Amino acid sequence: MPRILIVEDEEIIRSALRKLLQHAGYEVAVAGSVDEADSGYELNDFDLIISDLRLPGAPGTELITRAAATPVLIMTSYASLRSAVDSMKMGAVEYIAKPFDHDEMLAAVAAILQRRQAPDQHAADAPEEPAGNDGTIDPSTIMYGKCDAMQKVFTLIRKVAPTETTVLIQGESGTGKELAARALHLLSPRAARPLISVNCAAIPESLIESELFGHEKGAFTGAVSARTGLIEAADGGSLFLDEIGELPPEAQARLLRVLQEGEIRKVGSTQSRQVDVRMIAATHRNLKAMTRTGEFREDLYYRLNVMQIRIPPLRERQGDILGLASRFLKRQGERMGKPGLNLSPEAMRALERHRWPGNVRELENAIERATILCDTDVITPGLLDLESEGGDVNIPETLVEGNNEQMRPRDNDATSDLSLEDYFQHFVLENQDRMSETELAQKLGISRKSLWERRQRLGIPRKKTTGS
Repeated sequence: MPRILIVEDEEIIRSALRKLLQHAGYEVAVAGSVDEADSGYELNDFDLIISDLRLPGAPGTELITRAAATPVLIMTSYASLRSAVDSMKMGAVEYIAKPFDHDEMLAAVAAILQRRQAPDQHAADAPEEPAGNDGTIDPSTIMYGKCDAMQKVFTLIRKVAPTETTVLIQGESGTGKELAARALHLLSPRAARPLISVNCAAIPESLIESELFGHEKGAFTGAVSARTGLIEAADGGSLFLDEIGELPPEAQARLLRVLQEGEIRKVGSTQSRQVDVRMIAATHRNLKAMTRTGEFREDLYYRLNVMQIRIPPLRERQGDILGLASRFLKRQGERMGKPGLNLSPEAMRALERHRWPGNVRELENAIERATILCDTDVITPGLLDLESEGGDVNIPETLVEGNNEQMRPRDNDATSDLSLEDYFQHFVLENQDRMSETELAQKLGISRKSLWERRQRLGIPRKKTTGS
């Protein structure tokens, strides 16, 4: 049985990860800091160390040198993504951004251990086997799907993964595009190298080029030292660009050169360097239509759209809904100390009737919420908190993240009779010509990513600004 050491100072994360790995059949030990791990265990006796990047005392990267014979997987928040890239340069075998997806974590662990057990056998040498009886892709358990549409996706992934072909993954938010990208990477000849994932919508436009391509010292105000870009960090591996339709024009032009010439040039540099990166992109937008309006470069679109994989929305996977719900229910029940939970027949029918605009992510959230609220062994429709107005229209999620007084319309406002989503649309359309995306998000009391997601859901076009 493989032995794994978790080094994490947050008790909730440490406990949840320990239970996840133990349930997957691993022997797990835990520590709250690098020094505690080093003094309490023989580090090289473990098959894998999973460590948070930022810990009390020494950082998690210190384990790379203290446990020279053991692979180290670094966990990091998006805010410290650059540090995670630096940690991979120092010798970390993989990084995962927090909050992590459970299937993503298990897949990464399985891939690292497989490489450790058979270092001379390339990951792509494994025979191509059909999806298992439980509907998961072999060899990892990344994605689930028994329906014909998902089986076609799995077949396409297995065929295109061993190639160097650029892949464009299309699908609505919450369908599992990042999991498909991870499957493509883990089934490719690049599985032993890093997979760098970037959400293009989550990075401010003024920083996107610096994040992707890196920058030289003094290239702009605040560039106090040279930094490696995410594309360079993925050298030899794969780069997953999620929501690529949100890239600004300048970054699109630079990315086209990477695809055409295989080279990058840091911001502020006159020198280019070659990179060997397999590109995987994803979007929920119609890039072809965006080329006609000038929002997306047509030449870049055709470079990206060599092989297209469409992840079907959950409403087109009727036969998978209860299977996914069962998997999520089992996982959440074990995490929360409520094993043996079951869905009532009425709850099952409610799940099957729901349209799932948020797709698999919405289903997982509904199951987690019901698990928390359930006081018996049976989950009823009320605990799922699905829409109650006929089935096709979802109740809007609360717009305000936390208590934000400025987002509450006053009684004497013209907007006082609007719903939260009506108010959001009214506010954005009224102010987007004079505010940047960051300013809009701050005024609304939400994150920039949440602003972008609500734009997509409500169909509010984004005004392209000429400044940063």
